[in-house]
Amino acid sequence: MIAHLRGQILSRTPNAVVIECGGVGYELAISVTTYTELGEPGAQASLHVHTHVREDALLLFGFAELTEKRLFEKLLAVSGIGPKLAITVLSGIAAERLASAIRGGDHATLTRIPGIGKKTAERVVLELKDKLDDVAAFAASGAAAAPPLGVLEEDVLSALINLGYPRPVAQKAVQAAARDASVAGDFERLFRAAMSAVR
Repeated sequence: MIAHLRGQILSRTPNAVVIECGGVGYELAISVTTYTELGEPGAQASLHVHTHVREDALLLFGFAELTEKRLFEKLLAVSGIGPKLAITVLSGIAAERLASAIRGGDHATLTRIPGIGKKTAERVVLELKDKLDDVAAFAASGAAAAPPLGVLEEDVLSALINLGYPRPVAQKAVQAAARDASVAGDFERLFRAAMSAVR
């Protein structure tokens, strides 16, 4: 079973990446969140991998963060959720926020995720509510949380979300753009920099 891959990115899209390791190109399905963490083709990448075996296929799913992989595997244990829906769920919400919504029984947040209806949300909470302690502990022991956004950054974030970008993707783009002192304090410049970062 493949658990981790490190190599050169040959190609990438918001839902898949091909990584060359030792002369072999591995195609992995990825979430939008992991996509935003990857460099451009030609750059090196390191991904945690879930190997999903079916009778007719061997599918690989890649994750930039171990927390996301663990949550993906928890979702697979829920009746009615397969790997494609699980990766779609993780594309619609940050892993830490998803874990928090499940543990808190926040059905409203869960049903806003593409592919999750009311019954599926109820089933996810019922089956996983008390099984995410290891995910929460791992996330807490990882990198420090990103600093909160200021008023201007929140406005840019809201604009990106209104354009249809998923919140986790938009937030990372805004945080990356805000690190550039030349655009800080100017909505238009910050917005343009965030748009460039999100593409």
